[in-house]
Amino acid sequence: MPEETNAIRRTGHGRQAADREAGEADLRRVGIDPDFWYPVARSASLPRNKVRAASFAGRRIALYRGAGGTVYALEDRCAHRQVPLSLGVVEGETLRCCYHAWAYRGNGRISQIPYLPKGAARPPRGVRAYPVRERYGLVFVYPGDPDRAEAASLPVLPEADSSRHRTMMFARTVRCHYSFLHENLLDMNHQFLHRGVLGRIQPELLGYETGPRSVEARYLFVPSGGRKDRGAGLLSAEGVGGASTPDVVTIRTEYPYQTLRAVPESSGTAAFSLWAAYVPEDLEQRVSRVFGLLMIAKPSLPGALHLAWPLIRRFTERVFAQDRMAVEAEQRAWDEQGEDRNQEVFPLILDVRKVLRANGTPLGLTSASPFECPDADGCAHGNASP
Repeated sequence: MPEETNAIRRTGHGRQAADREAGEADLRRVGIDPDFWYPVARSASLPRNKVRAASFAGRRIALYRGAGGTVYALEDRCAHRQVPLSLGVVEGETLRCCYHAWAYRGNGRISQIPYLPKGAARPPRGVRAYPVRERYGLVFVYPGDPDRAEAASLPVLPEADSSRHRTMMFARTVRCHYSFLHENLLDMNHQFLHRGVLGRIQPELLGYETGPRSVEARYLFVPSGGRKDRGAGLLSAEGVGGASTPDVVTIRTEYPYQTLRAVPESSGTAAFSLWAAYVPEDLEQRVSRVFGLLMIAKPSLPGALHLAWPLIRRFTERVFAQDRMAVEAEQRAWDEQGEDRNQEVFPLILDVRKVLRANGTPLGLTSASPFECPDADGCAHGNASP
């Protein structure tokens, strides 16, 4: 029997383990730390000379791509009448408000007020500009302290840049606190939920490690019968033969991101890996935008992955829909009860909750004054203006 299962039994079905949370802050009231790079849109959704709205934890952001291809991220409120700049018009490298045509550079400074007489004083403040970068087909913004952005690293995903892999991208809204999503992926004991898609699977926890900012768990997925979605077999590199072999699945929460890596025992090489970011959208952080990159190893047979792509996509959508149903139900229960009444017995999940608490920010601090322009020269943070 796995060591962690023994640990649960030794504590009286996890009663003492669950008691470790007594006196802790309710995790569902902990906000995500803004001092990281967070994806807020797909690059493909933002063509040149276009603007679109995005958000992070109640902070409305106007993303626009200038004529030269550079992406900018501004506070989505015109300094004049607070009308959303995401309703505006891109002109070259500037963004013009749709209401009174005030124009803003990519650093948030006001570049023109068309009806203001020459020589007249302009307002001393523009709008806040967020540092922004593009990578892996995603637009990342840094919503925290802009002075820390340069030293902060984007996620390192070598498979996403590898010609030996093909990447499937996901961007979905899930109506729950981001912590439910971390718990869902990390706790693989919920495979009963997916029995109609994955067949019957007996996950065995091989072990896990935890640190100040991370928790990593390793499972052995042993098939035990039942019908499996064809896309699941293709994703697991079972091929046309449909062989059913155990997979070693490693899942890691490395705050604030999460990864999964699946290695079939028969090959020893990862069939696929997943990177996911859960980005709160609303002020109370009860709605999350899930961005995922599923990086799938190309088989030796040319064109095989291309043919399998629709089946793999269908399979992943089915699994995601089931997980979304479960975590949104958890959030509804929290909303109805006004607190977290979960009776958790799995030490792994208790540990990831500690990591999320320790690295998060009280919600009142995360979202305080999100639209305040921090410096008097016009919020000159983010990309350099032309």
